[in-house]
Amino acid sequence: MNALKRLSILLSLLLLITACATNLAGRRQLMLVSENQAIQASKQAYVNTLKPFQQKGKLNNDPKLVARIQRITDRLIEQAKILRPETRKWDWSVKIIDDPDTVNAWCMAGGKMAIYTGLIDKLKATDDEIAQVMGHEIAHALLNHSAERMSVAMATQLAVGAYAQSKNASPGKTALAAVAAQVAITLPNSRTSESEADRVGIELAARAGYDPRAAVTLWQKMAKLGGGRPPEFLSTHPSPKNREKALRKLVDKMMPYYLKNKL
Repeated sequence: MNALKRLSILLSLLLLITACATNLAGRRQLMLVSENQAIQASKQAYVNTLKPFQQKGKLNNDPKLVARIQRITDRLIEQAKILRPETRKWDWSVKIIDDPDTVNAWCMAGGKMAIYTGLIDKLKATDDEIAQVMGHEIAHALLNHSAERMSVAMATQLAVGAYAQSKNASPGKTALAAVAAQVAITLPNSRTSESEADRVGIELAARAGYDPRAAVTLWQKMAKLGGGRPPEFLSTHPSPKNREKALRKLVDKMMPYYLKNKL
């Protein structure tokens, strides 16, 4: 291996070591992709994700349901802006996807959200439970988890690229970014990220005036759904056995926020 190749590998490793940031939960994150870059990528991903549903007339326009979801998310967004004032600049949006078989919800970087009618109907979800779901998803955005996942993907590709260079090959910058974006959108969050989103999400909901005890009933309903086959929501949100226990511990801490802001 010549000196240039060794330098390339060294610079790649140095980048991985130094490109870090601290998120809202106080945890250091690998950040090869900035939050703004993740937000810009998510704008197009949001359009691409919703387009097939829009073409099939599957974006729910029932005025009553739209008003209900908008009311809940507006209250959560209000608290998100207090928690992270810079998010006032985000182009927040929520869509309801008319898919009675899919139990899912998500929030991309920059506040682009969606919830499926299957989650609302199959769980017979209360406003408090919907607030827990959407609070959790908004928390992922506030905690910069999309950019983190993109960065992890890119770090992996950088390591592969450094090795490829030592073998006189190159993965290409475009391919690198494409893989990073795909991983960020399609793969599940880490257990650490999920725990952070649980903690921040339940607080967002409580501060918005929604009962934190609903976090427990929500996961109880999730666990019972589908006769042992986990719904889509759980496929990207791993629910270890101690998750409900951890949420129960958070309830007492969140009750003062809820009682102060109770609807």
